Amino acid sequence: VRFAGTRDAEASGVAIIHQELNLVEELSAAANIFLGRELRDGLGLLNDRAMEKAAGELLCELECNISPRALAGSLRVGDQQLVEIAKAVSLATEILIMDEPTSALTEGEVDRLYRVIARLRKRGVTILYISHKMDEVFRLSDRITVLRDGSLVQTLGRSDTTPREITHLMVGREIESVELADQRRAGDVALEVKGLSLPWPGHARGWRLRDVNLTLRRGEILGIAGLMGAGRTELLECVFGASDIKPHGEILLDGQPVAFSHPGEAVAAGVALVTEDRKRLGLFPQLSVRENISICRVRQAGSGGWIVPTREREMAHDMVKKLAVKTAGIEASVSSLSGGNQQKTIIGRWLLTRPKVLLLDDPTRGVDVGAKAELYRLIDGLCREGIAVMLTSSELPELLTVSDRILVLAEGRVTAEFARADATEQKIMEAATLLD
Repeated sequence: VRFAGTRDAEASGVAIIHQELNLVEELSAAANIFLGRELRDGLGLLNDRAMEKAAGELLCELECNISPRALAGSLRVGDQQLVEIAKAVSLATEILIMDEPTSALTEGEVDRLYRVIARLRKRGVTILYISHKMDEVFRLSDRITVLRDGSLVQTLGRSDTTPREITHLMVGREIESVELADQRRAGDVALEVKGLSLPWPGHARGWRLRDVNLTLRRGEILGIAGLMGAGRTELLECVFGASDIKPHGEILLDGQPVAFSHPGEAVAAGVALVTEDRKRLGLFPQLSVRENISICRVRQAGSGGWIVPTREREMAHDMVKKLAVKTAGIEASVSSLSGGNQQKTIIGRWLLTRPKVLLLDDPTRGVDVGAKAELYRLIDGLCREGIAVMLTSSELPELLTVSDRILVLAEGRVTAEFARADATEQKIMEAATLLD
């Protein structure tokens, strides 16, 4: 068969959940789920009530607490991902393609998705599951096909191979284990947060963050763990001056109180944020690699109010070389890069601002296993240069690999803090779910 477009494929029983989100932010969750195949009443008018009811049932099947009326743009990345999944499940599908569907989901949400997949398989739905995560691949798959550089490498039965072999086939080489934290030495306190609290708009739902206290030292990676909605992203946004509501409490940078009213002030003071949603909030997809890197330092690349092209190209080229960004050249569209190299480009942009504190919000989301190892070593190298790093992640093994200390959030408050040597996945999950 040859499909002329997605509608053609869906009409034939083939649906896809994209890795990159494709929701219309101005529409509700229900409207997004039924976009292009809206339910109508006897007069041909949109039947919002019927769509909201059906969407609510689909979201309930996914065991998630999302209002069908909520605007997609108001939802966090993980919740948007769940709406995408509900949209695909709603189709009368025979073949469902899932492209990295868990990249923005927490451990609990991943388990719920697995249960949905099991139910779909019992209905006879064929699942084509694309993932770089070995635990997912070996938990869900009957057969495993490896692609590299656009070509099929090999297809193996799950019982006939191992995660190590699959990883080797994926990257074409052995991936060395990454053990970083024991080799670092933390310096003076770079950032301190005291009694940080953030209300919900209108105070109707209480607090998104409640009395958060933490310290972050130079040359240290502080990992932030927690379930979706625990306040991980909100914490980083507050520190960066990007919160939609002014937080309560005190933030100190190099021992001096700061109160950033917008991100520009934070950048000027030496704080940088790599957001969890690089497509919507991190990249300028229509611009080149050069422009994406230099955009925060155009004044330094200019003279007399004009950009000096040679100076800008030199800045971008040096950063591409330093971070080993794989690209056809600095004039290539940033959209043509892989997820890992896009993330390096964003980090390179912020390094040009010479940050003291680097905030990384789920930085390896949607990045392949080889690129993850490269990013881990890059972050470790930045710490060795004295940069203080605060890193959130929905993957506990990642936090246990790269962090010196791990802070656990639950319902907006700190419930535990562990040194890396004392932390385990079980301890973190117990603190994240408020289990004694």
